[in-house]
Amino acid sequence: MKKVILGLAIVLGLTVVSCKETTKEKTQDAVESAADDVKDAAGEVGDALDDTATEAGEVIDAAANDAGEALDKAADDTKEALKVD
Repeated sequence: MKKVILGLAIVLGLTVVSCKETTKEKTQDAVESAADDVKDAAGEVGDALDDTATEAGEVIDAAANDAGEALDKAADDTKEALKVD
């Protein structure tokens, strides 16, 4: 991500220094391309975060269910142990 931002800063710096029309056009194309790359990278990061959050939620749900079942079994075992015949 730092490389993209640094590249974008360099390209913007070149637009200020350069006076040729073709160079300005190439620079504009490079800036647009860099902006597209940044958008794509941000989208990929967002997707990865969504996937990670979903997976973490599933793991937490499974752990909560397992803990609930263990507590229910422990309660049943305790109830059985305390029964007086």
